Amino acid sequence: MLKLEDIHELIRLLDESSLSEINIEFEDGKLQLKKAAPEAVAYMPVQSAPNLAAPVAPAPTPAATQATHSQAQELQSADVHVIASPMVGTFYRAPSPESAPFVEVGSQVTSKTVVCIIEAMKLMNEIEAEVSGEVIEVLAENGQLVEYGQPLFKVRRA
Repeated sequence: MLKLEDIHELIRLLDESSLSEINIEFEDGKLQLKKAAPEAVAYMPVQSAPNLAAPVAPAPTPAATQATHSQAQELQSADVHVIASPMVGTFYRAPSPESAPFVEVGSQVTSKTVVCIIEAMKLMNEIEAEVSGEVIEVLAENGQLVEYGQPLFKVRRA
């Protein structure tokens, strides 16, 4: 039986290769991985990090994950909430290159306000603010690869 880390490694290898599909058969089942067509893009809302399944990209090392969680905790205070990335992927501030960013410094947000998109495995995942308040800082660059737990925004709670 494959472990989650093995599956993440297979996904990474498939993504980096010219192969479009991997099929592996075991005594008790089989695993089939296929690359998505480049034009296939889906939008899917994402809830806060604790409710998510395992990331679909290769898992960061425990030391890297601990470092990003530590960064988020250091930035957090009683009146400031840090919106952290719930997954590994590419950070986008706007729904398309020609669109305005979802939020800017000074924007008022509610817990359901979409603040950015994180692309993971050709899926566009909308990230919500999680709290009501004012965006006081944007901590990630547009198009930047972000890790699970990496701080993305600071929001002063209302």
